[in-house]
Amino acid sequence: MERVLVIDDDVGLCELVEEYLGPEGYDVEAAHNGERGLERALANDHALVVLDVMLPGMNGFDVLRRIRAKSGIPVLMLTARGDDVDRIVGLEIGADDYLSKPFNPRELVARIRAILRRTQPGELASGAREAFVVGDIEMDTATRTVRRAGELIELTVVEYDLLEKLLRSAGQIAKREDLVKEVLGRELSPFDRSIDMHVSNLRKKLGHQLNGFERIKTIRGVGYIYASASGSRID
Repeated sequence: MERVLVIDDDVGLCELVEEYLGPEGYDVEAAHNGERGLERALANDHALVVLDVMLPGMNGFDVLRRIRAKSGIPVLMLTARGDDVDRIVGLEIGADDYLSKPFNPRELVARIRAILRRTQPGELASGAREAFVVGDIEMDTATRTVRRAGELIELTVVEYDLLEKLLRSAGQIAKREDLVKEVLGRELSPFDRSIDMHVSNLRKKLGHQLNGFERIKTIRGVGYIYASASGSRID
């Protein structure tokens, strides 16, 4: 069973999450304050963390910052409904996704499945490239590692998958709705800016320019284009 850590001071909510995730094959552990949650998140005992923003003592943002300083474990943040600032800050710090409270437990299960599905090593299709280079970026799909000019770049699960989609379509428009569906595992909703924040994070980590051109260009109202470059397979 995959283990999920829920960091939330609402004991009733944690019990509800356990009730829904247990039958789905997940083993749930709860921590009710930031300090304990951080300790457990860094123990390498879990596949994913569900993290509430509003926590006593150390808040969720501080917990996430400290997790990201040492670990790439997937993190799903719980935010107050309608609080766009919390969502944006969480994604900027490195959350893989967010869910607004109160939430439908089925939606929580779906989000967790979508995130964990991307972390599972799958079999490569026949003829698929295991490693390839686009410009100054080298991506190894077998180990899910990315290097820029030889330097290892730490990416979250979502950032890696998003970058792979962009690299594979370099020089072509990648539509926002397609990226949301393929990377986040859901349909694009009118006010969902998650994919845009993940693109922003990629720009910060990879650099905004590539050979004098904008590395990831926004096509307003449509999507994004990764700077055209010839890709090559590494054997």
